[in-house]
Amino acid sequence: MAAALVERWAGLGSAVATVIFLWSVVQNYVPPTFRLYLTTWATKLAACFNPYLQITISEYGAERFQRSDFFLAVEAYLSDACARRARKLKAELGKDSKNLLVSVDDHEEVTDDFSGITIWWYASKRQSKANVISLYPGGDEKRFYRVVFHRQHRDLVVDSYLPFILGEGRAVTVKNRQRRLFTNNASGSWNPYRGKSVWSHVPFEHPATFDTLAMHPDEKEAVIDDLMAFQESKEYYAKVGKAWKRGYLLYGPPGTGKSTMIAAMANFLDYDVYDLELTAVKNNTELRKLFIETTGKSIMVIEDIDCSVDFTGKRRKDKKASSDKDSDNDDKPKLPIEPEKDDATKVTLSGLLNFIDGLWSACGGERIIIFTTNHKEKLDPALIRRGRMDKHIEMSYCRFEGFKVLAKNYLDVIEHELFGEVQRLLEETDMSPADVAENLMPMSKKKKRDPDVCLIGLIEALKQAKEEAAAVKVKEAEEAQAKKAKETEETEVKKGNEEDKEKDKAPEAANGDIKQGDK
Repeated sequence: MAAALVERWAGLGSAVATVIFLWSVVQNYVPPTFRLYLTTWATKLAACFNPYLQITISEYGAERFQRSDFFLAVEAYLSDACARRARKLKAELGKDSKNLLVSVDDHEEVTDDFSGITIWWYASKRQSKANVISLYPGGDEKRFYRVVFHRQHRDLVVDSYLPFILGEGRAVTVKNRQRRLFTNNASGSWNPYRGKSVWSHVPFEHPATFDTLAMHPDEKEAVIDDLMAFQESKEYYAKVGKAWKRGYLLYGPPGTGKSTMIAAMANFLDYDVYDLELTAVKNNTELRKLFIETTGKSIMVIEDIDCSVDFTGKRRKDKKASSDKDSDNDDKPKLPIEPEKDDATKVTLSGLLNFIDGLWSACGGERIIIFTTNHKEKLDPALIRRGRMDKHIEMSYCRFEGFKVLAKNYLDVIEHELFGEVQRLLEETDMSPADVAENLMPMSKKKKRDPDVCLIGLIEALKQAKEEAAAVKVKEAEEAQAKKAKETEETEVKKGNEEDKEKDKAPEAANGDIKQGDK
């Protein structure tokens, strides 16, 4: 029995070898059209006996200069979920990744389970046969993934499994990516063909968190709850018909932690940050172009919005009015001069409003827009109304609750006998968290070993600030009193002049009456 089985397999092997040999010989004499016809029919014949289907996912799709998003999602998913079951792996550090990426190596098979079915994945690579130098990335070799499954599971794989792979792969990519801090380039340097994008970026490595933010715990908790509610409300925003975005206005004196708050938000949400410099944007069209080049899961920041752009155009009008006045007063002929080059931005208030709340604001989704200002009262009410700047957060001077956070961060001190005096002075004196932190920061090894020295230095700084504030108030009171006295004096002088004029008019009127009587 065994001998017969061996002879049968040997005969089958000889037959297969003969067929392969004959096919290689026939290929040299059969026309390409007929050969393609035979290959097609052979594939169909094999499909009748093969119950498995396959889908190929290529590395480069229609846009040859950019890798397929689906391919990258599959690669990320397999490296996270299935790579442990593979025997051949490859490790690399992606361009925008902060973690080492261990993925399935080429020509390796892994299996995956989904809803009780088994699915096979194959990572493959095919070398190009043409001896041509390609200008496209990946032109010399074509990498692809092939997924194989039973034909009875076709609908499940196409309608459920592949979309699941896409979503999970994107989530893994976001988790492993190196977050970035972007800034806009001058429009004159934009050139996508030379790799000059509208944005430049560096790794975002700011260490700020809400735990280290000097802010009252209740206010901090309110911000965190608001951010979590936004991040988890994609379906709710779609239900109510709103773009998935939220605006925050951070206002307060300098040094109160507005930029630190932005970094803490970015680290909490794991978002990229786009720092938009409005003075480098020439017009509304460029502003719109910058916006559509951003990605989701990002924070768009415009700092010192009240100082960035003069939306009213008042400065240009005043300058023009002053120029016209000078020209009217001076009748002398003037030499022709070159027209003044206007490098000022043409971004308008209307353009900015459309940027944050118009039709284009819905592009991408999951965005936060933040404005910062030192003077909230200077901003146009239309710019900061609810729906545009949904939440207004006041970043005020440092008080005792914020000081305790700073003391723990800088000195590792939770309780101290000097805290009582510090609390009293902070309630009486306006000092920014930045100034408090500077006084708590150890500047030497001796000061670092002894928190008492740092706290005593802070108390002295608070006392000095209190004295300076009192002196400023006294000076302002004196200036106000002097101004009031001056105004009173001017009023009395003006009143005296008017009385003198009335006295001068009285004799003239009397003389006129006498002359009429003589006639």
